[in-house]
Amino acid sequence: MTKILETTVVDTEELISFAQSLVQIQSYSGKEEKVIRAVETRMRQLGYDEVSLDSMGNLLGRIGNGPKTIMFDSHLDTVEVNDEHSWDHPPFDGVIAAGCLHGRGSVDMKSAAAASVYAAAYAKMMGWLEGKTVYVSCTVFEEDCDGENLKHVFKERNLKPGFVVICEPSNNLITLGHKGKAQISIKTQGISAHGSAPEKGHNAIYEMAEIIQRVEHLNNELMKTEGMHGTVVMSRISSVSASLNAVPSECEVYLDRRLVPGETREQVIQEMDGLVAGKKATWQVGTLVRNSWTGMQIAYEPFHLAWKIELDHALGQAAISAYDISHKLGF
Repeated sequence: MTKILETTVVDTEELISFAQSLVQIQSYSGKEEKVIRAVETRMRQLGYDEVSLDSMGNLLGRIGNGPKTIMFDSHLDTVEVNDEHSWDHPPFDGVIAAGCLHGRGSVDMKSAAAASVYAAAYAKMMGWLEGKTVYVSCTVFEEDCDGENLKHVFKERNLKPGFVVICEPSNNLITLGHKGKAQISIKTQGISAHGSAPEKGHNAIYEMAEIIQRVEHLNNELMKTEGMHGTVVMSRISSVSASLNAVPSECEVYLDRRLVPGETREQVIQEMDGLVAGKKATWQVGTLVRNSWTGMQIAYEPFHLAWKIELDHALGQAAISAYDISHKLGF
């Protein structure tokens, strides 16, 4: 423990400075090249055995070459800043105030990326990697297309680590799983007519009105479930009309349905069928198409079931041991 503490103290300032520098680089989804290159350079400086980029623009560093493999993954993209005037500190200044690093991505999740980049190098320096291989991935476009980044890394590199730690913030709690997600588009069809004679058309927004109420009712029912429960929220609504003087011919809403362990794809399908029943409406998974910073097209189908590993899983027990050690060291 003394060796761990001494080693950490020596490089704390350098590590914090690196985390600050990552926050200072604007890296909205699809525009991550500069921050990826900065981490790539630091990995090489720290003596990684291999550093490479895939065609999507994800960065993968490797240290060690043993049969037991573990990966630490952090995404480096962030959502955009549209309310800079509301920030206490400018979002890309990387200011440290009251003992906290401020800025877009400081929590989600550039600090974690910096920590994992250095942790692998520390492990090598301290001789902890006998029989082990450590991968550190810094991935892109997670905010819009979460999961597609790692799926691409695994496929392109023919990689299947024995253990994976997703370094998302969890309020310093050991988190053994994650909710699932289904993003759904619902469209209603109407008949266009001039606003002076609406009775000659059929308003797609009015057709959607009852569906909106059904979505709220569904969420209320989900909230009544004992223990963990799923949720559904309507996050966007839009319509299509010939002009502002015309009856809308189409209306679309977007739903975010979060799932907990035990909920199934079939259950969500039944729920969506129920939402559109008796209405001139259809639903489908809201597939997104985006382009990564390398120009590669990403097609993302946002339908994932929830997952959880058991507390007695080797990775869970290792996380508990690491937490105990860090607590004893005063972190």
